[in-house]
Amino acid sequence: MKKLFKKHSLIFCMVALLTAAFTLPGFADNIKFGHVAPPFHGQAKGIDAFAAYVKDKTGGKIDIATFPAGQLGGERSMAEQVQAGTLQMAALTTAVLQNFVPQCAILDMPFIFPDRKTAYATLDDPEVQEKIFSYFPKKGFTAIGWTENEIRDFTNNKRPVRTPEDIRGLKVRVMNSPVYLDTFKQLGASPVGIPFPETYNALQTGVIDAQENPILTTVLMKFTEVTKYVTRTQHCLTECIIVVGTDYWESLSAAEQQIFRDAGKLAIETNRSVNASLHQALPKSNISIGQYATDNQIDIIDLTPEERGVFRVAMTPVWNKYRKKIGDEIFDFMLEKIKVHQQ
Repeated sequence: MKKLFKKHSLIFCMVALLTAAFTLPGFADNIKFGHVAPPFHGQAKGIDAFAAYVKDKTGGKIDIATFPAGQLGGERSMAEQVQAGTLQMAALTTAVLQNFVPQCAILDMPFIFPDRKTAYATLDDPEVQEKIFSYFPKKGFTAIGWTENEIRDFTNNKRPVRTPEDIRGLKVRVMNSPVYLDTFKQLGASPVGIPFPETYNALQTGVIDAQENPILTTVLMKFTEVTKYVTRTQHCLTECIIVVGTDYWESLSAAEQQIFRDAGKLAIETNRSVNASLHQALPKSNISIGQYATDNQIDIIDLTPEERGVFRVAMTPVWNKYRKKIGDEIFDFMLEKIKVHQQ
């Protein structure tokens, strides 16, 4: 009887030790989440909030390490890593993801959103998310939420821009994305897909005349030092989609998957909030973009609704080209949703 008791006690102790061992932090599920935003940016802050939320809600079982500023590679490389299962998660622009999932190019259509408020209301619509995200699993991704760079504007060193004709003939640095290249070709510009880090020098030396980036990025990267004219065209919202590798996603329990989806909602809320605050208080200087423009003699042009309408009409050939590529279904679905949410 004593031997049997000792044997059972030993088994119990071993089970207890093993159970305890696998709940220690050292046995956490450590995963990587890559993106290209700088650490101070709203996108990076949103992704950090995502990681903290998941760790908290899983009691430390899932510990997500975030890698900003392209530490794990460029966006295309990270997309391929997620597909291959060597990287669990990434937040990637639709400009890059459209090379894998063509339907998400709908979000890059120039001037498709009339304003920021409508864009956010549309993207937050559960039916919109479900529709767009449904195209991803067949390509090796599970899409679970948004982050964003910002809404894009236009700067140049030649002339004020208020009409499509004002852009004609300019050499413009754009992201190396089919939609962006086609957009500026349609406007009569000469788009150049040079790497982002080379933009300042290219403007300074006259290799290019113009560039298009969110005004926040333009100010932080000091492009306004080498471009005289700023127009808030707000032509495209640089939306990023949080993608998870399919194999890793399927290894999660239903409860854990819901935690990830909830974390995705927190990420975009944090992202937008931080970016809005940066418009009011730039890093280091702690002044608003408006005050920065005044202090540095930068004239910022805001297009009227009528002027934006002229640009939107000018984009008809680009829309028609991509309608053929991505299909009438998703195109008409998004246009109807945007109409519903426009106020």
